[in-house]
Amino acid sequence: MVILHGLFGSSDNWQTHAKKLAEYFQVTLVDLRNHGHSPWSDAFTYKLMVQDLHDLFQELRLEKPIVVGHSMGGKLAMHYEHAFPGFIEKLIVVDMGVKAYPPHHAHILAAIHAIDLSKLSARSEAEAILKTFVDSDGVRQFLLKNLYWEDKGKLAWRVNFPVLEASMPEILSALPEQESFTTTLFIRGLLSNYILDEDISILESYFPDLQLVSISNAGHWVHAEAPDAFIDAVLSFSLR
Repeated sequence: MVILHGLFGSSDNWQTHAKKLAEYFQVTLVDLRNHGHSPWSDAFTYKLMVQDLHDLFQELRLEKPIVVGHSMGGKLAMHYEHAFPGFIEKLIVVDMGVKAYPPHHAHILAAIHAIDLSKLSARSEAEAILKTFVDSDGVRQFLLKNLYWEDKGKLAWRVNFPVLEASMPEILSALPEQESFTTTLFIRGLLSNYILDEDISILESYFPDLQLVSISNAGHWVHAEAPDAFIDAVLSFSLR
């Protein structure tokens, strides 16, 4: 099983889930380019990330993996399936559709612009600035996971925010129309607006062998907000 994080995330967000899933699968957590511990690049497209992923699969000699992708990671997983049809055994897409999405990260990017790392002496100072832009404590903690001490007294981001901001049209773009017959599970949070009821027929046209699980008490970060229900959905689908 291979797990792909979402935008501004990292493999670290998935450690707890990976430990549970590792009771059943060999689990690989991936840091996508410009995220986590992976290299930074001025180029950031789904095509490049698909090749990154394929190179990793070849290096690790992975065959017929189950690929789990959240948000942007889910979009990447679908792009990969289109580029290498049949390579994935099963596909699990977490709260991401195939349509284009309007820009909706402006408040996060404004917060990042407002944080001058050269003037900070503590992580709490960054959190105080974030609080003026981002209401959700969960989202703030999620973003702060990307902040680390590069040197003594010097904070740095693990996310290449300037490149990701410039690449936002690509990140939010629609999946090209193409049918895939890989067995696919979509997991959505009913408190999220990423997959609406009217989107389901479109998903079925892309992925005819589709199953959908809706988790009532979760938003976009389904795995964090309803971890037990999320793990149950992943296992019941994957072990079938």
